[in-house]
Amino acid sequence: MDGEFRRRYGPWALVAGGSQGIGAALAGEMAARGLDLVLVARGAEALAWRAAGIRADFGVEVRTVSLDLADPDAAAALCRAAAGLEIGLLVLNAAAAFTGPFLRAGVGESLRILDTNCRTPLSLIHLLVPPMAARGRGGLLLMSSLAAFQGSPLVSVYGASKAFLLTLGEGLAEELAPHGVDVLVCVAGATRTPNYLAGKPGDRGRTAIEMEPAAVARIAVRALGRRPLAVAGAVNRAARLVLGRLLSRRAAVRLMHRSTRSLYAGGDK
Repeated sequence: MDGEFRRRYGPWALVAGGSQGIGAALAGEMAARGLDLVLVARGAEALAWRAAGIRADFGVEVRTVSLDLADPDAAAALCRAAAGLEIGLLVLNAAAAFTGPFLRAGVGESLRILDTNCRTPLSLIHLLVPPMAARGRGGLLLMSSLAAFQGSPLVSVYGASKAFLLTLGEGLAEELAPHGVDVLVCVAGATRTPNYLAGKPGDRGRTAIEMEPAAVARIAVRALGRRPLAVAGAVNRAARLVLGRLLSRRAAVRLMHRSTRSLYAGGDK
């Protein structure tokens, strides 16, 4: 247990998207530092399994909320479920995505991405961060993506939603620092989460750029309170340098298109 971490960000952390992947790894990192947890995701079974593992491994209290963050009332319902708990750390990791040509996605699918990735996270920030500022301590962690730094064909709406979180987090980091609330945007690249692996063609083996969720989570938690932006992994930091500084913006978009097209075979045919 890390007493200073719990004092600064405890006693409770709320992790949206905490049942698997990076969110589950983040929950483990926080539990190891002594925080009690509210885990939120759609799948009740996966939530229960992750909660049981954390309780057994770390002895902290874990509550679960099975909820679709695309629902219009999701933020308010989640706050009702967490009523009476002092949430000192808000982790916004849940995400919806569509990989493929924009013309193949219906408007409902695109709006679901915005609801899950932007609207509900923004509502949760409005509801849960002001009490942190009033107490003079707390933290906000937003998970973003390399797709946020430029237009990203074949994941265009997802990339745009992650760009929203990136710029929102950077702005809030400056605004909330005088109130004692630390804000971090953690940018991940290709990460071997269940959703990522499910969307990857079966004949595509592991690549050098892929990271494990636990590695991303460690980087994020260690960066919290130290800087407003952390790009997970040396390869991803190099990619950001190439895309953002060495190439023109148009060339960067074209490179992202080729990269996504090669990863998801047949994505734009």
